[in-house]
Amino acid sequence: MNYRTRIISSLSEVGPHDWDALVQLQADTNPFLSFAFLDALHATGCASAETGWQPQYLTLWQDDAQENAQLAAALPLYAKFHSYGEYVFDWAWADAYQRHGLDYYPKLLAAIPFTPVTGSRLLARDDAARAALIQVLRALQDDSAVSSCHILYPPQAQAMQLEQAGYLLRSGVQFHWVNPGYRHFDDFLSTLEHKKRKNIRAERRKVNDAGITFQHIAGNCATESDWVFFNRCYANTYAEHHSSPYLNLEFFLRIGTAMPHNILLIEALRDGRPIACSLLIHDQNTLYGRYWGALEHVPCLHFETAYYQPLEFCIAHGIGRFEGGAQGEHKMARGFLPQKTWSAHWLAHPAFADAIERFLTRESGGIEAYMDELNERNPFKPVPAAHSRT
Repeated sequence: MNYRTRIISSLSEVGPHDWDALVQLQADTNPFLSFAFLDALHATGCASAETGWQPQYLTLWQDDAQENAQLAAALPLYAKFHSYGEYVFDWAWADAYQRHGLDYYPKLLAAIPFTPVTGSRLLARDDAARAALIQVLRALQDDSAVSSCHILYPPQAQAMQLEQAGYLLRSGVQFHWVNPGYRHFDDFLSTLEHKKRKNIRAERRKVNDAGITFQHIAGNCATESDWVFFNRCYANTYAEHHSSPYLNLEFFLRIGTAMPHNILLIEALRDGRPIACSLLIHDQNTLYGRYWGALEHVPCLHFETAYYQPLEFCIAHGIGRFEGGAQGEHKMARGFLPQKTWSAHWLAHPAFADAIERFLTRESGGIEAYMDELNERNPFKPVPAAHSRT
């Protein structure tokens, strides 16, 4: 089948109806792939050419003699001029290029900006369109003056497709919590080893003894003042780490209006006054922890606001999975288990491609050993084989 290829710099060239219709056809989808989320990143300047994220979305269109052209496949693609906000770290690769007098930037990056969440990257109506999309991507990277192309956090099946197309695969580790159908938080605690259970109760007690209460604010109930307060907390977290935030208040207000059904704010209050807040994104199946911040220090407040309150929300609403964000081995002590993530990489320079392939082979062995070590530290109590956790 013949497709027309268009590289677009704005999602408005596709529109929310066509974009979201394609997204909903994917087996591995999430709210971050939606038109509302991506368009908010671009429209508010958070992910734009000015911030080093130049949108170059790759789209394939199927011609129909009777109707307008139909979007058959798409890839959220950017020309990147740095490596910030990606969570799959290639700073050492960029440094090696520089030491050899070569330019690493610009590079091509297929990802959801600032969002280390696995989800479909090769958006397609069918297998033929997906295969064509990979072919067009390969042609684009070959014809462009870029050092490399990187596809971050695709599902494993798409990672394998990309490997067959000549990309180098890289794996990483995140920590996810799974809800097999807990009735309440104590039901979850009862499955943990005694020490882990005792520590969680002690952490929650410290927050409670400090007089902290919580309110869960659904997106459609969040006011502008709620978003202003959250943004203060979010910006303060970056300030404490001597860094600048990637996102701005306009972005938060925009997603609050465009996708309120996917949003949860959890505010921590002392004497009725908010002092901390976390932002979470969710659909019917998964809750995604995104950002948190506090204006006052309270011991263990981060764990309560960013982990335990979200777990309470999952249990209350029958949500089966909580992805707490990138990295964080400390999450295991709180019931999160290791999950492998993927990325795919192509490098134009043959010698560097060979060197990085050897590096990734060694790194992959280290990741496997790390996963084995983590699984040996499973925080859950042993259960009979017939009732083992999956």
